[in-house]
Amino acid sequence: MTSGNELAKNSLGVFEAVIMGIAGTAPAFSVAVTTATIVAAVGVLSVGSIVYCGLIMFGITLAFIHLSKMTPNAGAAYAWVGQVFGPRWGFFAGWGLLVASVFFMVSATIPAATSTLVLLAPNRVESTHWVAGTAALWLTAVTLVVMRGIKHSSYTQLTLTIFETVILVALIVGAFIQYGGAPMHAPSLIWVTPNSFSPQIFATGALTAIFFFWGWDVTMNLSEEARGTKSAAGGAAGVGAFWSVLNMILFFTIMMVVVLIVLNDQEIANADTNILLAVATKLFPSPWNYLAVFCTIVSTVGTIETQILQFSRSMFAMARDRMLHPVYARVHSEWQTPWVATLVIWGLGMMLLFTSSYMPSVKTILESSILAIGFQICFYMSLAGFACAWHYRTKLRSGIARAVSYVVWPCLSGAFMVFIALYSIPTFDTLTNLLGAGGLLVGFLPLLVNERRFRRLRA
Repeated sequence: MTSGNELAKNSLGVFEAVIMGIAGTAPAFSVAVTTATIVAAVGVLSVGSIVYCGLIMFGITLAFIHLSKMTPNAGAAYAWVGQVFGPRWGFFAGWGLLVASVFFMVSATIPAATSTLVLLAPNRVESTHWVAGTAALWLTAVTLVVMRGIKHSSYTQLTLTIFETVILVALIVGAFIQYGGAPMHAPSLIWVTPNSFSPQIFATGALTAIFFFWGWDVTMNLSEEARGTKSAAGGAAGVGAFWSVLNMILFFTIMMVVVLIVLNDQEIANADTNILLAVATKLFPSPWNYLAVFCTIVSTVGTIETQILQFSRSMFAMARDRMLHPVYARVHSEWQTPWVATLVIWGLGMMLLFTSSYMPSVKTILESSILAIGFQICFYMSLAGFACAWHYRTKLRSGIARAVSYVVWPCLSGAFMVFIALYSIPTFDTLTNLLGAGGLLVGFLPLLVNERRFRRLRA
């Protein structure tokens, strides 16, 4: 790799990495787009689903942090799984992330679009054509920011995350003050007791809850651009991943409690992707309640940005290793960003948005994309958990703490993700299975094509 084909090294510090991780999970966006779906599926057990899924996700976080010590790589899961289990397994770990990211361009931009239309054209919110068109504008704008370089992206994320955090803290405080004594759903230990879950309920709730947490691993895809990546703790990228996931476990649990104590079941169902506005409307007078709409837009823009970063860095790394066509590894000489890979996700996202505009409803688009993404997340993250456990298996003889951190927890988290994915497949409709499992199977085509091309070049 020539110097003209390198990413911008030592550009991100620990604080910026934490912000990127938090922005990747997109607190306000995740609550807005996923709450109605998870409550419809498992009711008040949504709280427990988030807690247990958070513990599972933390095991995967440990796996990423430990694997990053092998070598910093923009491909993250793709590169490390490939080093442990072989290039083909690594390819599919990367492919799972790429496919999930493309579908995410639909499920992420649509809440930004609906929130924008709530402010500018409320009578168009239920029109799939208007929503898809507005989402396309947001996707284009964010892509341009990402294209300009990692520092531009980090500064944008810092501004957006501070604004988002202030509003969400206000919602949490207001909710407990006004509804703590007279909640719509009375808090109970049943919400988090393991005995409350059947295997099916656990799998259904966890698959949706995984979508809450997904995105923190963007910090690991930025490891080549972070400082101190060769340190024992995985550098700024590893520290950023660790603290962002811990913060998100706490935040999502509290926020789900807030939604349940402020809104009844019917209000949650009616709110759909405007759940934060529904909460804010019961807490604050107009027009202050509309700050929640701005919060959702800001959070969504932030997570679109981090997901484009994650996709482009993964595709760049795979193309650099000739697992995909080398053209995707091209880096802009001035901005030091993988501009071709960035344009690819923009183009695919625009294509899917155009297609989704002909679906019957906005809700149908979101539900299918969220479940399909959850399946793909389970796939590539479980591979990372197993890779960590296998690579560091000798740590089982290094004391309980190291055995749990390096082997047991990552392995159990990977096993839980496999269980969640396999148990959920029979419950999916045809469209969701086509997007979820079908999206992964399509990966055999580029894998075989590029293997043949590479063999021909070496001959």
